[in-house]
Formats: sequence, C-alpha cells, structure tokens
Amino acid sequence: MNKFEKMELFVLSPILFPLLGILINVTQGKKLSERAVGIIGTTMAGLSFFMSLLIFFTVERQPDHQLMASLGPWIQIGTLNVPWGFQIDGLSGLWMLIITGVGTLIHLFSIGYMHGDERFTRFFIYLNLFVASMLILVMGNNFLVMFVGWELVGLCSYLLIGFWYKNIKNTEAARKAFVVNRVGDVAFVIGLMLIFVTTGSLTFETVFKFAEENPAVMAGVAGAITLCLFLGATGKSAQLPLYVWLPDAMAGPTPVSALIHAATMVTAGLYMMARSHVLFELAPATQTFVAIVGALTALLAGLTALTQNDIKKVLAYSTVSQLGFMVAAAGLGAYIPSVFHVFTHAFFKALLFLAAGSVIHGMEHHAHATHAHGADPQDMRNMGGLRSKMPITFWTFVIGALALAGIPPLAGFWSKDEIMVAAGQGNILVFILLTLSAGLTAFYTGRQLAMVFYGKPRTTDAEHAVESSASMTVPLIALAAFAVIAGFFNFPAAGGGGLHHLLESVIPEEALGFNVILALFFTALAAGMLWLSFTIYKTAYEKPESPDPLQRLGGFYQLSLEKFRVDELYRAVFIKPFYAFSSLFAQVFDLGGIDGVVNGVGTVIKRAGSSLRTIQTGFVRSYGLMMLVGVVVIVAYFVMNSR
Repeated sequence: MNKFEKMELFVLSPILFPLLGILINVTQGKKLSERAVGIIGTTMAGLSFFMSLLIFFTVERQPDHQLMASLGPWIQIGTLNVPWGFQIDGLSGLWMLIITGVGTLIHLFSIGYMHGDERFTRFFIYLNLFVASMLILVMGNNFLVMFVGWELVGLCSYLLIGFWYKNIKNTEAARKAFVVNRVGDVAFVIGLMLIFVTTGSLTFETVFKFAEENPAVMAGVAGAITLCLFLGATGKSAQLPLYVWLPDAMAGPTPVSALIHAATMVTAGLYMMARSHVLFELAPATQTFVAIVGALTALLAGLTALTQNDIKKVLAYSTVSQLGFMVAAAGLGAYIPSVFHVFTHAFFKALLFLAAGSVIHGMEHHAHATHAHGADPQDMRNMGGLRSKMPITFWTFVIGALALAGIPPLAGFWSKDEIMVAAGQGNILVFILLTLSAGLTAFYTGRQLAMVFYGKPRTTDAEHAVESSASMTVPLIALAAFAVIAGFFNFPAAGGGGLHHLLESVIPEEALGFNVILALFFTALAAGMLWLSFTIYKTAYEKPESPDPLQRLGGFYQLSLEKFRVDELYRAVFIKPFYAFSSLFAQVFDLGGIDGVVNGVGTVIKRAGSSLRTIQTGFVRSYGLMMLVGVVVIVAYFVMNSR
C-alpha cells in the first residue's frame, strides 16, 4: 500500500468504522447476544471518534490546515465533473468530533435504554448508519457529496423516528419528518443547480473562489442561491416554516432524540451555512432575512415550550429555539459564535435528552415490575420527587438545565453570550427577540426542573422510580462534564478564543470580545426567570390533575398549549387542499378519464367479441352458406370493377 492509499484510508477511517459495525451486525447479529451487538456498535463509533481526533490534530499541523482525499471520479457529464472527494479542515473536523464523540456516548446509553427490545440489533445498525451518513455530509469537498450525506441522514431520521412502527403515531411522525424535509430539499437542489450554472462547478474551493473573484457576476444570483440553500436549512435545522416535524419526532426512542434531533442532524443546516458563508456574505438581504427568521423561530418555540407537559416535547421546542439562536447569529454574519453554540449545545442538550430518557426509564420500572399499566412516563404531571429517587440523573439534569438557561460558568453561557453581543451590534430587532427568547428559556427550564424532581411523587410510578444502570448514567456524567468545560474552548481572550484560531483558515472572522454589561444582564435575567418559575412550580402540582399556574393567562395559555395551532393551519392551508385535489384527480381524471378510456377500449372489444361470437354456431351448413355468400360478394365486386 503506497503512501497515497494510506492517506486515503486514514482520512476515510471515521466513516469506515461505523460501516464495518453495520456489516458485522447485519451478517452476524442474529448469532450474537444483545450485549455483543451493542458493544460492537459502540466500539465502532468509539473508534470513529478516536480516528476523528487523530485527524483533527493532524489537520492542525498541516501548513494549509486541511487534508484531502478522493475515491475517484463520480459524475462526468459535459462540464460537470464531481469526484467522490473529501476535505477535512477546522470546520468539518469540529463537526466530526461532535458527531462521533456525542454519538459514542449515545450508543453506550442505548445499550441500557434499548435492553430487551425485540429489534435491538436493527437499532444499532441504524445508529451506525446515521453516524456514517452524517460524517459523509460534513466531510465532502463538494455540494453533491454533502447532499448524499444530507439525504442519508434524512433516511436515518425516518427509520429511527418510526422505529417503534407498531404505534401509528410513530409512523405518522416519521412520515411527517420525511415529507417536511423533502420540501426543504427541493429548494436545496434548486440552489445547487443555480450554483453549477453560475460557477460551472459544485466543488467548494472552486465555487467560493469564483464567488470571491466575480462579485459582479454573483450579484444578480447570490440572493436566489442563498435563499434556496437557506430554505433547505429550514428543513434540516427546524426553522420557520418547516420546524413542525421536530417536536413530533420525539415519538422515536430517546437516544434518537439526543443523537439526531439535538446534537447532529439538526445542525446540518448550520454546517452548510457556515461552509457557504462566502455566498451568504454576497447576499445581505438574505442574511437579514435569515437573522429575523432565526430570531422569530427562537421566540415562537420558546413560547410553545412554556406550557408543554411532555418532558421530551419541552426539550424538543427548546432545541428549535436554540437552533433559532444559531441561525440568527449566522444571519448576522457571526458564524463563529453560531458554530460555538452548536458545539456547546450538542453536549448540554444531548445530556438533557438522555437524562429525560433516564427519567422515563426509571418511571417505567414499577409498571414493568408489576406488569401493570402505569401512568404516561413522559408526562411531567405524573412525576415529582425524583430528586431523591434518581440522584445521578437529577444532578446531571441540573447541570444541563443551567447550561441551557445560560448560567455561568457553564458552556451555554459563553456561547449564548457571544450571540447576544453579535445581535446587539448587528440588528436591534433580532436582539430584542433573542432577549425575550433567553428569558423564556430560563423560565421553562426552571418549570421542568420543579415539575420533574421537586415536590412529592404524584403517581405510584414516581414513588417507585429507580436510578438507571451504569451504562446509562456514565454517559450522563461524561456529557455533564463537557457541559461544564466546553465553554472554555472559546474562552474570550486577546485575539479571540480557541475556536477563532481553529476556524481562521475557513472563516476569517474577528472576535467580538466579551461585553461585561451584557453578560451580567443576561445572567441576572436567567437567574431571575429560573427563580420565578421554580417558585411558582415547586409546589404547584400536588396531583397530576392540578391546574397549571399559567392557566391564569387565559387564551394565551391555551394557544401555547395547542402549539399556536400551526399544525392546524398547515392542515387547512396545505394538507386538506392537497387531499381535495388528490381526490379530484383520482375520481375525475384517473377513474373517469384515464380509467374510462382504458376500460372503454376493453368494453368495445368485449362487445365486438360478443357480437362476433354469435356467428360461431357449430353447424357446417351455416359455415358453407357463409362461404357461398362470401364468394358471391367477391365475384360481384370484381364484375362491377371490370366494367
């Protein structure tokens, strides 16, 4: 094996290990124990993380801070030349560490969480496939390879959301996620077409170099390209108007929520925007639109999370809201603060989802032990008092919650602070919307803590809840540690933090600096809203049917509880008319038109056959008479024509 081949293998190894895990579990899974299947899937994810770490440090030592690899040409049609090319730099390297690092911990958590599931092996195959797909997305050196990963993670999302497919709600949620993402993907594909028509290439280096050297050519089309790319991102990264799939995606197993819908897949749109920042910077109108959409998404999702009672739904809307912060930052041109929040959010939100899964698992213990039908284990009104029942889950959840709320010195404080500094300097409307969203984040976080862990147990299941096994609590502790220290990776310092140094060759962006006044203000805001919600909810629920204190808000409470009826609006505006048109075309054009023509031809032939069949009498004298008549007719014809 020559040096070139060794380098190719080295660069592609993070993808190859999960694929190897799939191969082993697909071919040998039925022969292996549940534990062996889980260990194989987790080990392969761990090896992928180890190789990503080696590649990350290797990239840092390269003169141009990047590594390239190619599997050869892929598409060669006319001027379109797309290779199976891969590019590792600071940006893709950071995402690789998030995908494989958090992914490995979630694999480990899943061994305990999915124990006893009849499709345990298939679950780990899907998890490995997702990790490989996400790595393809971020490692590709051109838009088309990125799009392959983009579509593969969409497929994995569909498979994992609907994993428990025997429940119709799960299959509906999976279908909804798939369809909504396809809407965004159509716009994304149109954007790729415009990029190729304008630049003659889909390779990042060529496209971005052309854009920088030909601003006049790009001026007329940059807005359309970036708007299409952003619409694609609104699907993957759950922004208005395509965010509606993500809360329903909580129907899947909790590790799925942590891996796909908190730490990785939903950040694909942010990765694409950061990678394409050269194009977005040529379209200031699109950037403003992106910032406002992100801020509005953050606020709407925060308002919705206020009243939700499903422990995972609260976190789902929180994820949509935090993605809004990231998108708003990207729209303001603050790509590094946006990436920084992606980095910190991956740890504390994955922690919160897995801790929620641990809570659900602990709540189900009594029902499983007694074979009784317990209360809904995801409804926070059925919980209470779990602080003493599940101490490890409680303390790790607290760390994740405080990081989400923005309490220093936890990770969420540093990344959210940078976004707020960018908003304060860039767009006053975005700053106001994000400030309101930050306050809401702290409030619903305090509400969740109080309802789940404080007060008295409100159901028998809560009374008999138990702490989860080590395979579940160890990943919680590891993620909690990262939720504490991850913010220091980009600690404000002279010349910017470590993230600015890491990404300077990809995104040359000046550090915004640390604003003490804003930091103190948002710390006070977060602490105040946490205290307020905790005070209100600590003893608000004595029984599951106790009224929510926010019901005093009247119509607004009901509107928030019903998720502002966005699904109902979409159903009225899009789904019902679509069904109506489908029915019209099915009944009138298909059955009445196409089927009518086809059936009509058949009817004519059938009737003609029936008529001709009557002359088949079976009597020789009848056939002889017909032959005589035929001969007479032919002779008469020739006689008439001979005159």
